Amino acid sequence: MKKVTIGQIAQECGFSVLAGEDALEREADRVFCCDLLSFVMGRAPAGSAWVTVMGNVNAIAVAVLADTACLVLAENAALDDQARMRADSQGVPVLGSALPVFDAGLCIQRLLERE
Repeated sequence: MKKVTIGQIAQECGFSVLAGEDALEREADRVFCCDLLSFVMGRAPAGSAWVTVMGNVNAIAVAVLADTACLVLAENAALDDQARMRADSQGVPVLGSALPVFDAGLCIQRLLERE
């Protein structure tokens, strides 16, 4: 499967950039959708675009531990200020979307499958 940059995901899917603007060139090669942080820690593939509604500092810590390429906050989930500062300092791109989790993940998957 091909890889796409986080910047491409934001542009092509119409997601806003909420944090981590300096890391938009990082590449994702798959999608992972989950809201249970302990599950994400053990199962999210490195380099994945993680789609969730968890916009707190704990989610940023899990994104770093799991080495996900980005965090996509679906369903207009808010990114709190502490999480935004941590994402910026840790180089974790955080994107925002009004789409439901499934639809946000599907948009990314379609980008990855494009020839």
